[in-house]
Amino acid sequence: MNCIDQVITDRYSIFNGDCVQVLRGLPDHSVGYSIFSPPFASLYTYSNSPRDMGNVRDDAEFFDHFAFLIKELRRVMKPGRDVSFHCMLMPASKQRDGHIGLKDFRGDLIRAFQAEGFIYHSEVCIWKDPVTAMQRTKALGLLHKSVRENAAMCRQGIPDYLVTMRSPGECERVTHDRDEYPVDLWQKVASPVWMDINPSDTLQFRSAREHDDERLDDLARHGGQLGQGVVELDELGDRGVEAQRLVVLAAAAALAMGEANELTPLAVIRGVPYLDNPKPSPDSFEVPLEKDLYAPFLKNKNWRKAAEASGRG
Repeated sequence: MNCIDQVITDRYSIFNGDCVQVLRGLPDHSVGYSIFSPPFASLYTYSNSPRDMGNVRDDAEFFDHFAFLIKELRRVMKPGRDVSFHCMLMPASKQRDGHIGLKDFRGDLIRAFQAEGFIYHSEVCIWKDPVTAMQRTKALGLLHKSVRENAAMCRQGIPDYLVTMRSPGECERVTHDRDEYPVDLWQKVASPVWMDINPSDTLQFRSAREHDDERLDDLARHGGQLGQGVVELDELGDRGVEAQRLVVLAAAAALAMGEANELTPLAVIRGVPYLDNPKPSPDSFEVPLEKDLYAPFLKNKNWRKAAEASGRG
């Protein structure tokens, strides 16, 4: 099996590697249960690797990649056993999709599994605080300002889902005694809505990202939300020399990760190190409007000169 590392005992086997390649090395009908959180299409890109399912241009390309994983899951799952995946509806943005709204990513995943023969078995809705989401994303639909100015654009927050698909066929019985799985625990698990999931109780994320992404996370936490935070670059120590590049990365990431057109794409940057260019070239700083990162923002505003706006022009 092609993997980075593995641990095999008489009770379990652990493999560290590319999920599609590792699954190809597992025997048919050898897995009793699978649970995972797939990449949310191109919402988060964790690396530049072509193996990264999140490193795609659009949703169609993501599902082309994801289909390889579903095929292997169908092969290795025992008959009648379950696959659960965490997902959410995806925000649509003017920049990427031409409109502001939601995309049925959850439904697309379900249909992708059904296309390979899986049965849609069950799902649970996981409550998420809309106030926290508003503070983090500044989504137009969650802002109270939208209630006052254009309530037609308001929406509810986006919950998470845990969807379970079942492999077709009859399975061996899975049993529990009363002490092992008491009725009050089952009643809690059987609820169609889970209200007590702590969104901050997650696995360590740093080891899962490439070096540049770790630095970008540091910058985002240090400066707050892009578009409203103050970034003190001179406090970043040795990383300050790369500050200008990281700010560009942060802006690009915000636009690429959805609903960015609803943010104010501005930030207060302090402590930027002075870089002396001995041979300045004015042409190198000119960017055609059609290639400018903020072209949609610039084109959609009715710009006026300062004197005109103040009534003096």
